[in-house]
Amino acid sequence: MYITLSKFRVFGMIMASAALVVLGAACSGPSITRATPIASETEVAPTVTTPAATLSADPAVPEPMTPKSVATPVATRPAPQATDLPATQMETRTLPLPATPTPAPTLAPQLEALRMGLSPVVQGLSAPLLVTHAGDGSGRLFIVEKTGAIRLVIDGRLLERPFLDIADRITSSGYEQGLLGLAFPPDYAARKFFFVNYTDKNGDTVIARFEATDDPDLADPGSEFNVLGLDQPAANHNGGHIVFGPDGYLWIGTGDGGAANDRYGNGQNADTLLGKMLRLDVTTDLSQPYVIPADNPWIDADWAGRDVRDEVWALGLRNPWRYSFDRSTGDLWIADVGQNQIEEVNVVRFGSVGGLNFGWPIMEGASCFQQVRCDQAGLELPVVTYSHGGGDCSITGGYVYRGAQFPALNGVYLYGDFCSGRIWGMDAASPGAPVLLLETRSSLSSFGEDEAGEIYVTDLGRGIVQKLVVE
Repeated sequence: MYITLSKFRVFGMIMASAALVVLGAACSGPSITRATPIASETEVAPTVTTPAATLSADPAVPEPMTPKSVATPVATRPAPQATDLPATQMETRTLPLPATPTPAPTLAPQLEALRMGLSPVVQGLSAPLLVTHAGDGSGRLFIVEKTGAIRLVIDGRLLERPFLDIADRITSSGYEQGLLGLAFPPDYAARKFFFVNYTDKNGDTVIARFEATDDPDLADPGSEFNVLGLDQPAANHNGGHIVFGPDGYLWIGTGDGGAANDRYGNGQNADTLLGKMLRLDVTTDLSQPYVIPADNPWIDADWAGRDVRDEVWALGLRNPWRYSFDRSTGDLWIADVGQNQIEEVNVVRFGSVGGLNFGWPIMEGASCFQQVRCDQAGLELPVVTYSHGGGDCSITGGYVYRGAQFPALNGVYLYGDFCSGRIWGMDAASPGAPVLLLETRSSLSSFGEDEAGEIYVTDLGRGIVQKLVVE
C-alpha cells in the first residue's frame, strides 16, 4: 500500500507536541543556529539523479507533446461566463528580459565552506506559510497565515492588525488547506491590487484579486474578485503557490487533485487544470477574470492528438510546493512533492516556450512509478532528487539567492524538507550535488524573499519567521 507523505500530513503531530517546545529559547535574543557545512555519515542528504536512458515504452502511457512552432494568436472570444473559457489575448507579448540584470560572472559558490544560521524575525504567528514583499519600495514583509490572515512586518515589528483577514471564507481544517498563496503584480505600487490562493468552505481552490485601501497597510476584504476556481476532489494536493513571472503573467502551480497515486488521473489529463502549471494574464483587462497569453504553448498545438486547455503551460506535476523565478536570470525553479519515496527539484531555463511534461505519474522523481519500465521520451526530468529517510519526507522549494548581504551565497538555489527541517543548497548555474547547509529541526513550510533578495524561512508548527544568514 502506498501512503501519501505530502505537505502538512505531519502538521497535526507538530501541533499536538507544540506545548513541549520552549519557543522563547528558540527565538530569544540575537542567537543564531549553527550551520552544519557538510552532511555527516548518519544524515540523509539529497543525491543527484542522472537522467536514465529511455526504457521500453509502456503502451498505457500517453505519447509526449507534439512539437510545435510559436503559437499564432486566435480571435478574441466574448467575455467569459461562469462556465466559459476566458478570452484569448489578440496581440503576442514578447517575453522581456528579467527585471534585474544578470550579475557579472563570479566563481562557483563554495558551498562546503559556508556556515549558515537562522536569525529570528517574528514569532507568535498562526501557522505561517509564506513570506513575501510587494515590490513597492516600502520594505514591508507580508506573512501568509494558513488560518486566513496576511500579517505585516514593518521595521522588524509585527503589526497587530492584519493586512487582510479572510478567515470567514476559507477552510483550513485539512493539513493542506487554508490561505496558501499571495502574489503582488509588478505594478502594485501604482494600482494597489494583489492576488491570493485559498481553499473555500467547500474545500475548493479559489484564486482571487483584492485591493488595498487608502491606508497602505490595510486591504479591503470586500473587494474580492474571483479569478479562477478549481473543484478539488480531495483535501490534499491543493498546490497553493502563485507568483508573477518576469513576463508579467501570473503562474499558478496546481496539485493533481489529492488522495494518492494520482487517483483521479489528472497528472497526464489534457482536459483538466489540475496537476499543471498555468500561465495567465490577470492585469491587462481587470473586467475579466483573466486573459490567456497568446503565446501559451497549447493554443494551436495538440498533445498526443488531444487538445490541452489553453491556460496550461506545463503538465505532469503532483503537488508543486513552492516555485520561484531567479530574479537575475529568469529561470524557473519548481519543487514537486513526491508520493512516498522521492522528492524532486525541476528547473526551466529562461526563454522556454513551455509545453513541458514533468512526468507525474509516469515518474516519481527520475524513477518509473509503480512499474519496472516506462517511456521517458519527451519528459522533463529533475535536476536533483532525494529519497525519504532520516526524517525527510516532503520537499519545500526555495529561491536562488541574489541578495547583497551574503556574497558567498550568490547564485545558490536553496531548498529544504518540511519534515526534517534540513536546508540544502546547490549551484544554480551548474546544478550538481547539493550540499547540506543547515539542520533546523523546524517544520519548514516555506522560504520567502524580501525586496532586497534576502531569504527567510517559516516554521509552521512554532509560528516563527527567521532570516537565513551566513556567519
